[in-house]
Amino acid sequence: MQPYLDFEKPLIELETKIRELKQYSTTDTSFSSEIEKLEKKAEKLHKEIFSKLSRWQRTQLARVPGRPFTLEYVNYIFTDWFEMHGDRLYRDDPAIVCGFARLEGEPCAIIGHQKGRDTKEKVYRNFGMPHPEGYRKALRIMKMAEEFELPIFTFVDTPGAFPGIGAEERGQAEAIARNLREMAGLKVPVITTVTGEGGSGGALAIAVANRVLMMEYSIYSVISPEGCAAILWGDGGMAPQAAEALKLTAQDIDALGDVIDDVIPEPSGGAHNDPEAAAKNVKEYLLKNLNELKYLSPDELVEHRYQKFRAMTRIQE
Repeated sequence: MQPYLDFEKPLIELETKIRELKQYSTTDTSFSSEIEKLEKKAEKLHKEIFSKLSRWQRTQLARVPGRPFTLEYVNYIFTDWFEMHGDRLYRDDPAIVCGFARLEGEPCAIIGHQKGRDTKEKVYRNFGMPHPEGYRKALRIMKMAEEFELPIFTFVDTPGAFPGIGAEERGQAEAIARNLREMAGLKVPVITTVTGEGGSGGALAIAVANRVLMMEYSIYSVISPEGCAAILWGDGGMAPQAAEALKLTAQDIDALGDVIDDVIPEPSGGAHNDPEAAAKNVKEYLLKNLNELKYLSPDELVEHRYQKFRAMTRIQE
């Protein structure tokens, strides 16, 4: 059973009761009428809870441990996956996975943040926070994809780039800046999907794309709510208030008009409740957007990306 969040507790308790009644229901002792009433009640409660989620609650959903990560999406959506390792400068960074695969038979490149499930894997993946070598590995794969005229799919799910001393010593800021510059000029289609957390430059370093998509319960922001609260109020405990101020949900960002292109619907209760169904939705949107981009020439793709990010600017006098 998936871990549940505080606001889901009444719903989980009701669903547990329904399962217990079904378990004890027999031909001699049937609870069908009671089960039917409870199922209707659960459906109504589910709609009430998920129609009124605060921004902080949506942030919690974006971080829930059971959400599918990049490699799960690769497994469900693509075929012939071949992972590439190393930046050819320092080492391999497990926080970013890169490689080549096929989407409906067509070859493509895939780059994405990768978090861990258990403690050992979380440490190995550095909680999805890349070092500069991760971004350099990503750029190496992007350049290979460009050379072979392959579309690039990136999957964003990171609290942010790793801020440790070693990462800074090895040029974290330079690695991110270089990715931003080089991605802007890639002459192949680039499609980004924010699947969980889209944290600051650590996310943007693989998200300068022709099309940027967000999962329904994902977030995208310049800083985490906890970090924002610590800076503004000196108290990370005020993260819920910071989340409201940041307006970081997919719905908030979609309302801006130019930052993202689509919000991908998730299964009832979030992608973690049915990863396969979530991946099916993602695949549908990837194919739709790729089909719209593949008719653009290399120069048109670069201009399209340039105009997209220019359009995000708003000037008020």
